[in-house]
Amino acid sequence: MKHYRKELWFEMPSRRGLLNITPQIESCLQESKIREGLLLCNAMHITASVFINDDEPGLHADFEQFLERLAPEKPHSQYRHNTYEDNADAHLKRTIMGREVVVAVTQGTLDFGPWEQIFYGEFDGQRRKRVLVKIIGE
Repeated sequence: MKHYRKELWFEMPSRRGLLNITPQIESCLQESKIREGLLLCNAMHITASVFINDDEPGLHADFEQFLERLAPEKPHSQYRHNTYEDNADAHLKRTIMGREVVVAVTQGTLDFGPWEQIFYGEFDGQRRKRVLVKIIGE
């Protein structure tokens, strides 16, 4: 069985944002030369997320509103975690959106359903964070 590992680095200019990373993940798959197997992609920071969904701007705005309703950033004083930091909401948002995705690799391509894309979600940005891509198979 072959294996492949790569770290991708992202830095959002704002506190929160979503980035379609499907092209970078597809490049990793091509580099790996694995044709059949599984691809794991996960955020290596506790205030960032990797998830699969549709690349549609209205939906992205809905995510922002939904997450802000569930875990509003302010007031910072509402969270016990925020004694020396101000990012408790980012930890909660990451928990909701998830840490990782696993995608089947079939005939050298990501075996997606209709409209599926891989996204990096940032909830406490303005610094570099990494995403791990691990692919195993033949």
